Formats: sequence, structure tokens, C-alpha cells
Amino acid sequence: MSAADMRPWSLGDFFAWQERQDARYELVGGFPVRMMTGASNRHDDIVVNIITGLGVRLRGKPCRPFTADGAVETFPGQIRRPDAGIDCGKREPDAYVAAKPTVVFEVLSPSTREFDRIQKLEEYRALPGLRHIVIVEPKRLAVLHLSRMANDGPWVSEALGSRSDVIHLAAVDIELPLDEIYAGMVDGGGENSDLEREKP
Repeated sequence: MSAADMRPWSLGDFFAWQERQDARYELVGGFPVRMMTGASNRHDDIVVNIITGLGVRLRGKPCRPFTADGAVETFPGQIRRPDAGIDCGKREPDAYVAAKPTVVFEVLSPSTREFDRIQKLEEYRALPGLRHIVIVEPKRLAVLHLSRMANDGPWVSEALGSRSDVIHLAAVDIELPLDEIYAGMVDGGGENSDLEREKP
């Protein structure tokens, strides 16, 4: 491997290369990392439900939802792709990165759950301007909502576990019921989710 191969990639190099790939990648530590594929139908249904609910509620507002094809720069040169999110920045049709990511959603999967709950969560919490982080369990009714009143304020966590519960996304002035997120799914049972034990 040449010295050039070992040099961290710029965002421009990464996105130019990503355009030619069939799979999605994140940019981690200056190098592309392939995202896990093969999510279950349950995982995919939840992501679709989230995007649909956000799209309806944000129509006509200055903020807009984005999918995992969008990207969030958690710190300079580090690109993550949440399952869904809300961008409140100026819309640039040819841009690849959310201009002002305000809300991110991660739907856990068996292969990435510990990584999403620990490393990605820490990156998101350190991201200036991000106001809401929502982590969703796909196999049972369990959502962890972390929020802060100001861009540099303390994070407050809220564990939700009932279809009647509602996620209050104050930064974008909308509410998203768990009943919509889990629409079409049978409630799971079993032990309490690890999300209930998460601390901000």
C-alpha cells in the first residue's frame, strides 16, 4: 500500500468516490467504512414510518427530513449516516452533508447496536447545533429520546415505551407518536431494553 493510500481522505474525495459505489459508506478516521446491509423488514418498516411521519409534519416548514443517503459531519472529516434526520439549514441541491442537522434517528440492529448506543451516540452529543437524538428499538416498544434546550445545553434523556407516548421535538416544533413509528408491528415482550438504562 502506497503512502497516498494511507493518507486520510478529504470530504471531496470521499463523496466523489461514494457516488461510484453501490453500497453506502461512512467516513471514519479519514477512511471509508462500509455500512452494514441486510436490515430486517421490521427495521426498514420503522425507518419508513419515521420518514413518512416527519415528511407530513414538516411540509411547508423550513426544516426537512433526510434519509440514510444523507450525511452528518459529526466532527471535521468524520461522516455518519443516521437512519433518518431533520436538516434545518439552507437547502443545497447538490450538497451531500446536512447543513444544519437538528434531529437524528438511529434504529438499532443486532450487528451495530452497541456501536450505535456508545460511539455514535457520543459523536452526536458533541455535535454543535444538534438538539434531538432518538434511538429506536425495532423488536419492542422502546425509544430513548435525548434532547437539549440550547445548542450547548445539557442533554436530558427520556425513555418511552408505550404506543400512547409521544416524542416532542421542540427544536422543530413537531411531535411524533410512537404509535406511528411502530405502525403495523406487534408489540414485543421480553426484558427491558438497554435503552432504558442509558444516561445522557
